[in-house]
Amino acid sequence: MRTVFLFILLILMSLSINAQTDLYDDSLQSFRNRYINTHEVVTGEDRKLLQFFPVDRKYAVPAQFERIVDAPWFNMPTSGSISKVFRIYGILNFTLQDKSFRLHVYQSKNLMSDPQYANYLFIPFTDQTNGEITYEAGRYIDLSTDDLLADDFILDFNKAYNPYCAYISNKYNCPVPPKENELLVEIKAGEKKWNGGH
Repeated sequence: MRTVFLFILLILMSLSINAQTDLYDDSLQSFRNRYINTHEVVTGEDRKLLQFFPVDRKYAVPAQFERIVDAPWFNMPTSGSISKVFRIYGILNFTLQDKSFRLHVYQSKNLMSDPQYANYLFIPFTDQTNGEITYEAGRYIDLSTDDLLADDFILDFNKAYNPYCAYISNKYNCPVPPKENELLVEIKAGEKKWNGGH
């Protein structure tokens, strides 16, 4: 009887895990569909040319958030001639491929005065796929202050996307990921390099 009970329990656990995986995959697909359908630079039929890594849950990693209060504002260099003013909002500490990493989360001074983006935060980062299969200057992940109300956070690299400069290099001033956000690991998740159909 005990063996039968354990067998049923294992089946139920497997079904639960599969259901959670399906929900996660569906939510990521919805996220990507919104991203593609509302892209402001790549439009029309060209949106079909946006490329992504397959969704991989190993790149949705638990992270510990460390809030940095009243960090000084600084000018973050961009791909253009205009720097932008940010401050470090906090630090995410996490483990990936059995190695410890940290990423700084930044808050824009300009966007804080815009009610629509007052809670906006972002993580610009580079990794060892840049220049080969992802955009050479790095990628971004967006989040909000509401996402970081607790100490625990799921950092999801499947949501990494290219800055606008990946598509039009001479029109935008895209923040350049600071050296402190360089990850010495391959992040094979999120958006791939834009090839414009080539």
